[in-house]
Amino acid sequence: MTRVSTVQNYNIMTANLMKAQIRQNDVGAQVSSQKVANDLRGYAKNAEILTAMRGTQKRINGLLDQSKQVGNRLEMQDTGLGRVADATGSARAAIANALAAGNATTLMQQMRAAFGDVVQGLNTKSNGLYVFSGAKTDTATTSATTMADLTAAPTTADLFHNDQYITTNRIDEQTNAKTGVLGDAIGTDVFDAFKQVQAYVDANGDFTGKLDDTQVQFLTGLLSTFDAAQKGVVDLQGKNGVTQKRFEAATTDLSNQADTLTGMVGGITDVDMADAVTRLEAAKLAVQASAQVFTSLQASSLLNVLK
Repeated sequence: MTRVSTVQNYNIMTANLMKAQIRQNDVGAQVSSQKVANDLRGYAKNAEILTAMRGTQKRINGLLDQSKQVGNRLEMQDTGLGRVADATGSARAAIANALAAGNATTLMQQMRAAFGDVVQGLNTKSNGLYVFSGAKTDTATTSATTMADLTAAPTTADLFHNDQYITTNRIDEQTNAKTGVLGDAIGTDVFDAFKQVQAYVDANGDFTGKLDDTQVQFLTGLLSTFDAAQKGVVDLQGKNGVTQKRFEAATTDLSNQADTLTGMVGGITDVDMADAVTRLEAAKLAVQASAQVFTSLQASSLLNVLK
């Protein structure tokens, strides 16, 4: 006897076809997004763990971004400090060379050039902000432009415009470090050394030609002054370098933690693509099979039998 389909059979096959289509859509979405789900409901029992991991990931990425920014500023501070130290050393060398030659024809030219480098070093910028001005990052650290400004100002302190705020940044979740360096701490002794030269010139005129005994005595006394000023800047540069190393190490550690967390989160959220593609093909086959059976049921209706 020929089988006659019933409403119950239609309902069963319709439900199977819909389930197969939903399954195909779900697996297809996983393949296209390469994620298990697009919201926390799709991760069931792992949702709480995933939320905690993502919170930690956000904190670490925030610290990592800050460490990179601080690292850039510390690098610019090192450049500025190096320029001030080198310029102070160049001025000291110019004095020593003049003494050795007994002639100071080009001494003031070299001193003024060295002082210009000192000023540029003190007014170093990072991302458009003055790095040695404390919190007053939009204000030039020093307004001095020439050696003449040193004796024209009432005091050396009047030439510096930084405040006394020393920047502090987080190295990691438990540790903070002072990262700022103030312009007056860098340049006061350096300016005072150059100021002695300018004051002598103001009183006695520029050094020209052969040095006399008085000039030799004066310049000889300046050697130790410039040595001490340069040493002070080099010491600050060394401390800045230590801080740089701490942030470089912290950046490496934070990057490793971020990579580890990314892998752990991916272990929960990322789809095994080989498995997903296999499941997608199986889902497509299930849809086709359900559709074929549904078509066969339509062909075996009572009307077809009566004909």
